[in-house]
Amino acid sequence: MVKTEYPIYWEKEDFSIKIFCSIPAIATGILLRAGDSKFVIDPGDGILRDLNDELHPDEILSITDVFITHGHHDHVGGVWSLLTYLRVMRKRTDLNLYYPEGCVEIESIYNAFRTVYSKSTSYQINLKKIMDYNRFTRRGVTINPFPVCHSEFINEGNETRLVPALGYKFGYKGKKICYGGDTAFCPELLKHAKGADLAILEAGEEEESGDGMHMSMEEAEMIGNSAKEFFLVHVPQ
Repeated sequence: MVKTEYPIYWEKEDFSIKIFCSIPAIATGILLRAGDSKFVIDPGDGILRDLNDELHPDEILSITDVFITHGHHDHVGGVWSLLTYLRVMRKRTDLNLYYPEGCVEIESIYNAFRTVYSKSTSYQINLKKIMDYNRFTRRGVTINPFPVCHSEFINEGNETRLVPALGYKFGYKGKKICYGGDTAFCPELLKHAKGADLAILEAGEEEESGDGMHMSMEEAEMIGNSAKEFFLVHVPQ
C-alpha cells in the first residue's frame, strides 16, 4: 500500500473539497465548499481542530449541513465535539445532519446531546434520515445519496454483517464530486463515479485479507479511472 499524504485539496472555480484525513480506524474529516456554502462530510475525531485551522469561527458557525456515510467511530467520532462547539459559540442557524437509515450511532449521539444540552442550545439540529436514494438540493448543491456495501466484524471477529452505509454525489454548477465512503466494490459506486469530475475512493483492503469490507487498490483505481480525476483515501498506514 502507498501512504496517502494529507490534507488533499481539489478546487474548480468556487467548488472545492478538502480531505483533512481519512485513516482507517483513526479518523476521517472532509470540508466541501460550494460558493458561500460549507458542508462537513464524515466528521471523525479531530474535525473541530481541522475546521478551526481552516476557517474563521464565524465560518464554522455558518456550516449548514453535515453528511454521514456510516456510523463507525472513525467517521463520526467528532460529531459530539462539533455540536458542542456550535452550542458554546452560540450558533443561531439550523444544522442539518444527514445519515443512513439504521445508523444508530448518529441517533444515539443526538439523543445524548439533547439530554445534556436541550435547555442551553441556541440552534436547531435537524436529523435527516436518508431512507431512499432520491436526489435533493441544498443551497444550490445537488446531493445524490446512493447505497454502498460496507461490513463490520461481529462475534469476536468470526463473522461479518452489513452496516447502513451511503456514498454521496455532490453537484454544483455542472461539476460533480463522488465520495464513496467506506465500501467494498459495488455497482452503485461504479455508476456514480463514472464521468464525475472527481471521485474520492477508499482503498482500505489489505491485499492478503480478502474480507470484502473495503476495496483493494486495484479495484479503487479501476473505478477511479472512470472519473476525470480521483483520489485514493482510507489507505492503511
